Amino acid sequence: MLDRFIQQCVLQVLQPIFDPTFSEHSHGFRPGRGAHDAVREAQKYIQEGRRWVVDVDLEKFFDRVNHDVLMGKLDNRVGDRRLLRIIRRYLKAGVLAKGVAIKRHEGTPQGGPLSPLLANVLLDEVDKELERRGHAFVRYADDCNVYVRSQRAGERVLAALRQMYAKLRLRVNEDKSAVARVWDRKFLGYSFWVAPGRKVELRVAAKALVEFKQRIRQITSRNGGRSLEHVTREVRTYMRGWKQYFSLARTPGIFRSLDQWIRRRLRMLQLKQWKRGTTVLRELRARGVSERVAAAAAAHARRWWAMAAHGALHTAMPGKYFDTLGVPRLAPP
Repeated sequence: MLDRFIQQCVLQVLQPIFDPTFSEHSHGFRPGRGAHDAVREAQKYIQEGRRWVVDVDLEKFFDRVNHDVLMGKLDNRVGDRRLLRIIRRYLKAGVLAKGVAIKRHEGTPQGGPLSPLLANVLLDEVDKELERRGHAFVRYADDCNVYVRSQRAGERVLAALRQMYAKLRLRVNEDKSAVARVWDRKFLGYSFWVAPGRKVELRVAAKALVEFKQRIRQITSRNGGRSLEHVTREVRTYMRGWKQYFSLARTPGIFRSLDQWIRRRLRMLQLKQWKRGTTVLRELRARGVSERVAAAAAAHARRWWAMAAHGALHTAMPGKYFDTLGVPRLAPP
């Protein structure tokens, strides 16, 4: 595969050529056009009354990019034959499978800085056709959503998209693609709901919430003698990135419940580390819990999850305690 530095050099040459000509509805791996911009555009379309979405997923997109089709599009715009040869070599770079080098006849190498731009070059034809037909759409990398006002219109658009992608030698994943109500689909981890005043708002999609809780469970379930402070550092690192990405969501109630759940997980972890009832009693007393309440909690200390919600643990480790450890709050204060 091409050295990453060479990929960056090729990217710097190609981006000024292609990026200014890409659709304004194309997001992802473009300067100033990130995931939040794509989600806001989708939100705007729904607010305008387009309550049906054509949600298209391409089957193994980066593995199925046809080299000849892509090179043909590059050849029309790039006059430097040496640069084109470098790109062709990049596309055909072999991959290792169980230690054996296998030649690549389709697909783009994933993880490199050049592949996302090449993907946008290939898919720009579909963007331009959707624009020509006057559709309200937003694309982020290979995820394309078209917003329409009826199911019938959505079925027509989906049929047309199948044909457009087929011309590029790409296939629509029929199991993951659908024409559906916008409330029933997610986009880039977000889903949509109608707030009072008929305003369309964003929330974290159910699947993203499940994945978030799974990750927090993984972090807070590990033992190995790590201190609570060590665990909270890992929780803090993960939560900060997650909170920033989902900062567009307007669901403070859900975020408050997550904050409570996370702190309960951390209290449970501390209980596990104290282990014995005598240790629990001593530590709770040292943290200002009365003798009677601390003894009641220590008697059932091995019921980790249940006791993590006990008033004694809240007194010993209140929400502000985790604030001092740097655990972010998802809900506004």
